[in-house]
Amino acid sequence: MSAEGRMRDAADVRRRLDDHDYLADIGLSTALYLSLELGLPLLLEGEPGVGKTAAAKVLAQALDVPLIRLQCYEGLTAAEALYDWNHQRQLMAIRLSEARHEKLAEADLFSEEYLQERPILRCVRYAGPHPPVLLIDEIDRADDQFEALLLEFLGESSVTVPELGTFHAASPPVVVLTSNRSRDLHDALRRRCLYHWIDYPSPERVVEILRRTVPSAHVSLIASAARFVGHLRTLEVEKAPGISEAINWVAALSVLGATELVREDVLATLGALAKTPDDRDLVAAAVSDHAFG
Repeated sequence: MSAEGRMRDAADVRRRLDDHDYLADIGLSTALYLSLELGLPLLLEGEPGVGKTAAAKVLAQALDVPLIRLQCYEGLTAAEALYDWNHQRQLMAIRLSEARHEKLAEADLFSEEYLQERPILRCVRYAGPHPPVLLIDEIDRADDQFEALLLEFLGESSVTVPELGTFHAASPPVVVLTSNRSRDLHDALRRRCLYHWIDYPSPERVVEILRRTVPSAHVSLIASAARFVGHLRTLEVEKAPGISEAINWVAALSVLGATELVREDVLATLGALAKTPDDRDLVAAAVSDHAFG
């Protein structure tokens, strides 16, 4: 990282994220700074919607480097995350050699010409002036076996392709992993990462986030909406609304022309807050009991 792009300290990280309208507390700012300085992956955990994915996206913007994203899901394989071979081109090469009565060696088929980079290998082989940010999003949704595939990369910033050898990153990419804790991650993966838990922000910070992200919304609407979302989070909802839900809800209310939080508007926009039928009933009941105004 050049002197111009390098973060000077945790406070500088915080300021530069703030310039991109991401309000990080000192804990997250310090975790990001240490990850950058030590060259270690950072594992971010927290409830859905608290800004884990957004932190990685904004960090890439603040560093002015590309963001390469790997979205995890059950059944994710090395061919989708690390590298694959262009099987169609390989088949064409075989047919062409047969038509020419030429002998094609196996090594000819597994060469750079047919290698397809997936997100992780793309990061390792990235040739730009500064390393990219790799976001491994929702690692807890992937299978246990996939974590084992990551260990070489997380520990050594390298990927081994058996047919071609081991590729090492010229500069270790900035790696951010996120998890919603839908399952426990293996200790081997955790040991290779710095760790930070992102809490749901304080009511005051929620108000400031909403002012930044929904500037068209009325000030009084933002304040009352932040209080109501905070109230919902104290109830036994199945999926407590996070910051992303609060942003979408306030944006929806603003589109409807609301300047104050009133019962009718809340009921009309429940889909932005409640994501299951049971939660919808619970939120509707909370609306009936809540004193607006």
